[in-house]
Amino acid sequence: MSRLFIAEKPSLGRAIAAGLPKPHKNQQGFIECGNGDVVTWCIGHLLEQVMPEEYDERYKSWSMDHLPIVPDTWKLKPRKSASKQLTVVKKLTKQHQQLIHAGDPDREGQLLVDEVIDYCKVSKQTKQAMQRLLVSDLNLSAVKKSLTQMQSNSGFIPLSVSALARSRADWLYGMNMSRAYTLLGKQAGYNGVLSVGRVQTPILGLVVRRDREIEAFVPRDFYVLEALIPYQQQDLAQDIIARWVPSEACQKWQDEDGRVLSRALAENVANRIKAQPAEVKDSQQKQTKQNAPLPYSLSALQIDASKRFNMSAQMVLDTCQSLYEKHKLITYPRSDCRYLPKDHFKEATSVTQAIQHVIPELAQAVNQADLGIKGKAWNDNKVEAHHAIIPTAKSSASLSANEAKVYQLIATQYLMQFFPAAVYAESKLEFEMAGGKFVASGRELVAAGWRVLVKSSNKKQGDIPFVPALNKGQSLVCREGVITDKKTEPPKHFTEATLLQAMTGIARFVRDDSLKKILKETDGLGTEATRAGILDTLFKRGLLSKSGKAVLSTSAGKGLVDALPDIATYPDMTAHWERQLLDMSEKRQAYSPFMQQLQSQLNGLISEVKNGPVPESLKSLPKVDKKPFRKFKKGAKSKPQTRGSRGTKAAPKR
Repeated sequence: MSRLFIAEKPSLGRAIAAGLPKPHKNQQGFIECGNGDVVTWCIGHLLEQVMPEEYDERYKSWSMDHLPIVPDTWKLKPRKSASKQLTVVKKLTKQHQQLIHAGDPDREGQLLVDEVIDYCKVSKQTKQAMQRLLVSDLNLSAVKKSLTQMQSNSGFIPLSVSALARSRADWLYGMNMSRAYTLLGKQAGYNGVLSVGRVQTPILGLVVRRDREIEAFVPRDFYVLEALIPYQQQDLAQDIIARWVPSEACQKWQDEDGRVLSRALAENVANRIKAQPAEVKDSQQKQTKQNAPLPYSLSALQIDASKRFNMSAQMVLDTCQSLYEKHKLITYPRSDCRYLPKDHFKEATSVTQAIQHVIPELAQAVNQADLGIKGKAWNDNKVEAHHAIIPTAKSSASLSANEAKVYQLIATQYLMQFFPAAVYAESKLEFEMAGGKFVASGRELVAAGWRVLVKSSNKKQGDIPFVPALNKGQSLVCREGVITDKKTEPPKHFTEATLLQAMTGIARFVRDDSLKKILKETDGLGTEATRAGILDTLFKRGLLSKSGKAVLSTSAGKGLVDALPDIATYPDMTAHWERQLLDMSEKRQAYSPFMQQLQSQLNGLISEVKNGPVPESLKSLPKVDKKPFRKFKKGAKSKPQTRGSRGTKAAPKR
């Protein structure tokens, strides 16, 4: 029986066909293979959610009386640009009883093909027999291997349900809240569209609160006291520098971070320790190892590329897509995993050889790599639908400057796995002087290991603190105490890198302690595929701006955050959603209770908007010179949208 493979995009479809028997016959929208198999493809999402007015004509006009809009039966429609290909896929599904789902290996990729199968009204029997092909590397050998490891598609349905819940929840929340606050803005005299999303708005809230914290910051003087303790070591005399650790009795002269705010107190202690015995109360010397960082997930790569090259998250994602689809030099890039299958270890030779051909500058690193080292990166238990982003065995390509930069980051991170741990010598001395505690500590790199592959951020040899190995009970003499005047500094503005870190480690920013504990294990706000687009959207809508690397909130961004309830601008709610969506994908959460809870919450939020006054912050929003959306007028199809996760017309705001 011939099989029909339905890939997520044409590049994947062609790669799958290359792994099937020849001769191949290229047709319009599909490829016929020598054994009778057929490969067709989607073009990202072939279907999209309909707008409110397609549920009911009266929603063409934006009115507070219509809100909240909650569809009784959810509808999808063909995307105009993809309707021709949808017709091809639909026709082919009627001709084949054995279907192979070949969406990208994530929950969005699972839904993308599943929803097409449903739309084409495939029989229940055919659905039950459908298999799942997971391809994370478009090179021929990898595709052929994947073709031998297909599984039942039914095992992946929870991923699809999770993606469906996310899509519908985003539609409900984003469409209703955006209309509500746009209408409030219009009442206040603002003629722009104020879009609200369950991910984008908490991110905006993070930036607004950080900016205001910086604006309101008042520097405070504080003082650091260090004891200088001379020590003779053979012919070399050096000072041990030990910092004062204030006791509990000094707390009233300290701030919440333990900084000493009273110079008089520091001076008093400095006078007391001058020329006094310094007895060693504790002495520690040890060597510690630092293993290589794991291979990249997309967010980890975006963070490093932002720090190193000032590349935006969207630029990194676009570059990765090119390296994956066009050049076939890296594995699937939208991965949230930083581990590799154990079976992948045997491909190290071919992958490292490819690296030195693509980036000749890494040839020395390849030669130094010990391919016998098998570290913690290879762990089958940590790999689910897709693994970390690594180079493939393909060794030829003509790369742009950005492609070369991103590939080199990925390749270097992979090579680190074949280098030994970095080794540090750590020393710590605790002294007692005049009843006070003083501590000297130092850390020195003694064996670089994997760190030979990165620019050293360690201090120069002369700047490494001198902390000799002394014996407990040994006594020296403090020559003097030195006070350094310092000032507290405001927090730093967010950058794209630190915003991405905040999105992936969102537990740090939630207010609910019980939720904080739960969220430490989740993927954070958004997904690997959507974070770049969400940031890009906030910039395009004029809610965020850039000054150098700093990401700043605009006056419109501040006004919107002030107008919204806290639940919309803090990450607690949306991070809790992500927890439930993850649980849904792992069969620990049902779809219906999640949606019912959301609708109840949405009813409350819209009720507050309807019954409350127009927020003052909306009355002072800046004039909109160039509208980021279609002109707002009665009868218009106003469609505030974001980028879709695959560059297609999007589902509603996140």
